[in-house]
Amino acid sequence: MAVTDDRSSNEDLIGRADVNDLEAILSISNTDVDAVIHTVKDNADAIFTWDYEKGARPALNKLYEKAKRSQWNGETDLPWETEVDPEEMATLSAVAMGGWGGGKDWGGTPFEKFAEKEWKQLSIESDAWTLSQFLHGEQGALVCTAKIVETVPWIDAKYYAATQVRDEARHVEVFAKYLQDKLQNEYPINAHLRMLLDDIIEDSRWDMTYLGMQIMVEGLALAAFGFMQSMTPDPLLKQLLRYVMSDEARHVAFGVLSLKEVYEGLSASEIRERQEFAFEASVRMRDRFMQQEVWERMGVKPRDILPHVLEDEGRLAFQAMLFSKIVPNCKKLGLIDAGDGWLRDRFIEMGVIQFEDWEDTGAEYDAFALDAAELEASKTA
Repeated sequence: MAVTDDRSSNEDLIGRADVNDLEAILSISNTDVDAVIHTVKDNADAIFTWDYEKGARPALNKLYEKAKRSQWNGETDLPWETEVDPEEMATLSAVAMGGWGGGKDWGGTPFEKFAEKEWKQLSIESDAWTLSQFLHGEQGALVCTAKIVETVPWIDAKYYAATQVRDEARHVEVFAKYLQDKLQNEYPINAHLRMLLDDIIEDSRWDMTYLGMQIMVEGLALAAFGFMQSMTPDPLLKQLLRYVMSDEARHVAFGVLSLKEVYEGLSASEIRERQEFAFEASVRMRDRFMQQEVWERMGVKPRDILPHVLEDEGRLAFQAMLFSKIVPNCKKLGLIDAGDGWLRDRFIEMGVIQFEDWEDTGAEYDAFALDAAELEASKTA
């Protein structure tokens, strides 16, 4: 994580002056894609508290009680008997999008040579890549939330974080099962996502674990899950994402409700550090969605294809929508306009500031909750 001072620049924080420098983005790649184990140094202290007063933080206690009532079983509550044909799913998705390639004229670009076979394979690979990154991110959340249990000093937060550890284990389980059993296709973790997870785990400050995972990674995941859940023609994946989103909204709310109290007591320089980390995390998460691993597997050079992909208006709108949860949550925490409004300027630079007045997840998480019928079905399955 970058060291903060008043002169911190994009170069200091993300290693390049221009956030859209494609060459710099593509220069970052994994060098150990075949490794099964990845070790990261955790520099945090484990904290015990002898104050066991449950409900001292009512909002966290309410979240904890809701989490206890909202558990579901990934093995028995989802229709795993559903047949999934990736090629059929790709075709149905293409029809919904107006045809292969979104029904757009890609003349003069490398896509010009794509026939139905290539478009179909691109759709299949993109879904496998996206779900693989969801899987890796959920394991990151599993590790980070276990760290929160260890490091947060409040008993109400430890109680809730323990329920989230169970949630994240379930999410890892169901994404892995879907990829292995239904798609039979997986991708290694994207380098940008791995760098971010490493930064979050390595930081010794417990609130940085909250900010990096609960607000940034989980916030973007909640938006991405919602987009995929609305678009997929697969009923199994649609229900899987529905159940995962019901948990994720609570997880993001956990970060908002916890950090608002903490950040009200931080100095200006400490807040600036959090602003800079929020920006760094935002850039790394945005960069990973360029899917360079997919293009490489398709036999297409990312440098040849990505300039055309990044000019597509639909792609730009999708990319911006991924921040529809992160930006209002950062505003709720007072990070956007703190100090000289440094983070506001960065979000303007990234083209995502328009979401600042959307409802924050601390207020909207009930809207994602499983309804009575869904909960009853999970209890009787």
